[in-house]
Amino acid sequence: MKKVIFLVVFFISLFFTGCEEVVDVDLETAAPKLVIEAAINWRKGTSGAQQTIKLTTTTGYFEDGIPIVSGAVVYIKNSTNQQFDFAEVPNSGRYVCNNFKPVIDENYTLTVISNGNTYTASETLKSVAPITHIEQNDSGTIAGIVVRAFYNDPAEIDNYYLYRYVYSNKITSTYYADKDEFYQGNEFFSVSDDEDLKAGDEVEITHYGISKQYYNYMNILVSISGSNIGGPFQTPPATVRGNIINVTDKSNYPLGYFSLSEIVSRKYTVK
Repeated sequence: MKKVIFLVVFFISLFFTGCEEVVDVDLETAAPKLVIEAAINWRKGTSGAQQTIKLTTTTGYFEDGIPIVSGAVVYIKNSTNQQFDFAEVPNSGRYVCNNFKPVIDENYTLTVISNGNTYTASETLKSVAPITHIEQNDSGTIAGIVVRAFYNDPAEIDNYYLYRYVYSNKITSTYYADKDEFYQGNEFFSVSDDEDLKAGDEVEITHYGISKQYYNYMNILVSISGSNIGGPFQTPPATVRGNIINVTDKSNYPLGYFSLSEIVSRKYTVK
């Protein structure tokens, strides 16, 4: 009996070993596209003078690292034609401005010139309501511990929001967009979605005031990628067109979005 069992096990292992085969997947790689990360965020209580824009390109699925774009000309102009130049930190793909002047409801135009192409986008800087208080609810709900950040939505103005939740017990951040259609002029809140929160975990909550166009963009991006994404510029499973156009060659459009937001952040430790 022992000999029979040994022979059966031997032939089974031989069969599975013989079925092993290395398969090389030949994926088509599209031409690299410029990715423009141009989120101008003005944190309440600061001057907002220092801002950063990052330029990279898309790359192959199996490639290590993300290629940076150096040597570009990057600047933003306001409605009075005042220009704010962004200088590259050498060989980093990061372009920094130290004298930007944020003004609520001001219109700004971004220009990026790179590799013979000129890219432009226009957007308006939107305000955000302060976070008034944070509440925790863990009274036996199915979702576990829930954290809510409250604010008073301004009356008689259509407001759009982006909420970002960063958890100390997770690698990815949570984003979701909202509009005040059903609570205009009233108190409202953003809410966490981490079902594994426990006492001692830290939650960083950020509210962004955003335009209607950026709200629509983020809704599409989150619906494709899910709310647990690395950020609005992480590559989604499908292409999402932003508001930046290539005026030199419209068919060679970039990825990314030019946004301007007043933001407010609070940190909360779960009890």
